[in-house]
Amino acid sequence: MKKYLCIDVGGQSMKIAVMNELGDILENYSEKTPSTLEEMYRNMTKYFNGDEMSGLALSMPGAVNSETGVIGGSSAIDYIHGPNIKKDLEEMLNVPVELENDANCAALAEVWKGAGKDVDDCCFIVSGTGIGGAVVKDKRIHKGKHLHGGEFGYMIAEFDYDTKEMETWSIVGSTVAVVRRVAKELGVDASTLNGKDIFDHYHDNPIYEKAVDKFYYALAYGIYNLQYAYDPEKIIIGGAISVRDDLLEEIETRLDVIFKKFTHAKIRPHVLTCVYHNEANLIGALYHFLTKNL
Repeated sequence: MKKYLCIDVGGQSMKIAVMNELGDILENYSEKTPSTLEEMYRNMTKYFNGDEMSGLALSMPGAVNSETGVIGGSSAIDYIHGPNIKKDLEEMLNVPVELENDANCAALAEVWKGAGKDVDDCCFIVSGTGIGGAVVKDKRIHKGKHLHGGEFGYMIAEFDYDTKEMETWSIVGSTVAVVRRVAKELGVDASTLNGKDIFDHYHDNPIYEKAVDKFYYALAYGIYNLQYAYDPEKIIIGGAISVRDDLLEEIETRLDVIFKKFTHAKIRPHVLTCVYHNEANLIGALYHFLTKNL
C-alpha cells in the first residue's frame, strides 16, 4: 500500500503525518512553524523518504490556488504568499505535490470519511479565533472566481444605521469575541480570561451568559442564512468549539427561536459537528492529493 507525507501548516505549528491511501495515520510528528520559507522547506523534506513515499499533501492557510501552487490573500505566515510552493517542492522531491486551503481540507475530510460522506452538497463552518469554512458541491470544493468561496466570516452580521458601525460574522461569531465581550464588561485584560471556563460556567454568571448567548445566536443565524443562501443537505461545524458536547443543543435552541419568528421558513438546517478534529486537515489534504493524482 502506498504511503504519503501529509503536512498541516498552521500559524504556530506544523502537524506532520505519514499516511496510507486509506487515510490511516501511520506516524505523526509536530514542529514549530518556521520563520522563513527556506526553513519550512527543510523541515518538510527531512520527513520525506523518497524510497517509501509517493507524494506530499499540504494543508495551508490563505487563498490557495491548487492548480498553480501559489497562495494569495494573507495569513499569519507572510512568507508563504507569492512563491510557487508546489513547483519548488516537486523539484526538490521529484514526486507530485498538492496543496489546498486548510478549511477546505477540513471539509474534504468530512466529505471523504466523516459527517458529510453520505451527501453531495454541504457547508462546512470552522469556528475558532474567527470564522472560515467551505462550500461543497457534488463532493467537490467550490472555490469561487477569486478563491474566496466559503469565507463566511467576511459576511456582515451586524449593522448600526445611526453610527454606520458594522461587524462581520468572524467578529461577532467567534469564540474570541466571547472572551473579548466578557473582558470589556469586567474591565479586565482578555488575556487573563479562559474561554473554556466562560463556556463551561456561563449559566452561573450573568456576564458570561450574555456573551455566550450572543455567540450562539450569531452562530445560529449564520447557519440559518447559509441554509437559505445555498440550501445544503448538511451544515457541519468544525474548529475548537465543535468538541463541546452541548454545542448542537445550544444551536438548536436558538434555531427554535428563529423559526418561531420566521414562520414562512420551512427548511430547517441539518446541523452536525465534525467527526475529525485535530486530524481533519491532514486527512483532507490527503484526499485532495488522491483526487488530483488518480
